[in-house]
Amino acid sequence: MITVPRKTPLVNAMENPTGPSRLELLRAKINSEDYLYEAIQRMAQVLSNEILGIPQGGTFYERQRKGRK
Repeated sequence: MITVPRKTPLVNAMENPTGPSRLELLRAKINSEDYLYEAIQRMAQVLSNEILGIPQGGTFYERQRKGRK
Protein backbone atom coordinates (compact mmCIF):
# COMPACT_ATOMS: atom_id res chain seq x y z
CA MET A 1 0.00 0.00 0.00
CA ILE A 2 1.32 3.42 -0.90
CA THR A 3 0.88 6.18 1.64
CA VAL A 4 1.06 9.87 0.92
CA PRO A 5 1.92 12.25 3.74
CA ARG A 6 -0.75 14.87 4.34
CA LYS A 7 0.01 18.48 5.04
CA THR A 8 -3.19 19.00 7.00
CA PRO A 9 -4.65 16.62 9.59
CA LEU A 10 -7.81 14.71 8.68
CA VAL A 11 -9.54 15.55 11.96
CA ASN A 12 -9.16 18.63 14.09
CA ALA A 13 -10.16 17.18 17.44
CA MET A 14 -9.66 18.82 20.80
CA GLU A 15 -7.25 16.97 23.06
CA ASN A 16 -8.76 15.51 26.21
CA PRO A 17 -6.54 16.58 29.12
CA THR A 18 -7.91 13.82 31.40
CA GLY A 19 -6.95 10.88 29.21
CA PRO A 20 -6.40 9.53 25.71
CA SER A 21 -8.72 10.66 22.94
CA ARG A 22 -11.14 8.29 21.23
CA LEU A 23 -8.92 8.31 18.16
CA GLU A 24 -5.90 7.22 20.21
CA LEU A 25 -7.94 4.42 21.78
CA LEU A 26 -9.04 3.24 18.33
CA ARG A 27 -5.44 3.28 17.08
CA ALA A 28 -4.40 1.17 20.06
CA LYS A 29 -7.17 -1.35 19.31
CA ILE A 30 -6.29 -1.56 15.62
CA ASN A 31 -2.64 -2.23 16.48
CA SER A 32 -3.66 -5.23 18.59
CA GLU A 33 -3.46 -8.55 16.74
CA ASP A 34 -6.15 -10.05 18.97
CA TYR A 35 -8.57 -7.23 18.15
CA LEU A 36 -7.93 -7.55 14.41
CA TYR A 37 -8.36 -11.34 14.56
CA GLU A 38 -11.69 -11.00 16.39
CA ALA A 39 -12.87 -8.25 14.02
CA ILE A 40 -12.07 -10.35 10.94
CA GLN A 41 -13.80 -13.38 12.46
CA ARG A 42 -16.90 -11.31 13.24
CA MET A 43 -17.04 -9.88 9.70
CA ALA A 44 -16.68 -13.37 8.22
CA GLN A 45 -19.47 -14.66 10.48
CA VAL A 46 -21.83 -11.83 9.56
CA LEU A 47 -21.16 -12.21 5.83
CA SER A 48 -21.57 -16.00 6.00
CA ASN A 49 -24.89 -15.62 7.82
CA GLU A 50 -26.12 -13.13 5.23
CA ILE A 51 -25.14 -15.43 2.35
CA LEU A 52 -26.82 -18.43 4.00
CA GLY A 53 -29.91 -16.46 5.03
CA ILE A 54 -29.40 -17.03 8.76
CA PRO A 55 -30.82 -14.30 11.04
CA GLN A 56 -28.44 -12.06 13.01
CA GLY A 57 -28.59 -14.20 16.14
CA GLY A 58 -27.41 -17.30 14.28
CA THR A 59 -28.80 -20.83 14.23
CA PHE A 60 -28.75 -21.24 18.03
CA TYR A 61 -30.86 -18.09 18.42
CA GLU A 62 -33.24 -19.26 15.70
CA ARG A 63 -33.73 -22.65 17.43
CA GLN A 64 -34.46 -20.90 20.74
CA ARG A 65 -36.90 -18.52 19.05
CA LYS A 66 -38.80 -21.38 17.41
CA GLY A 67 -38.87 -23.41 20.63
CA ARG A 68 -36.48 -26.13 19.44
CA LYS A 69 -33.79 -27.36 21.80
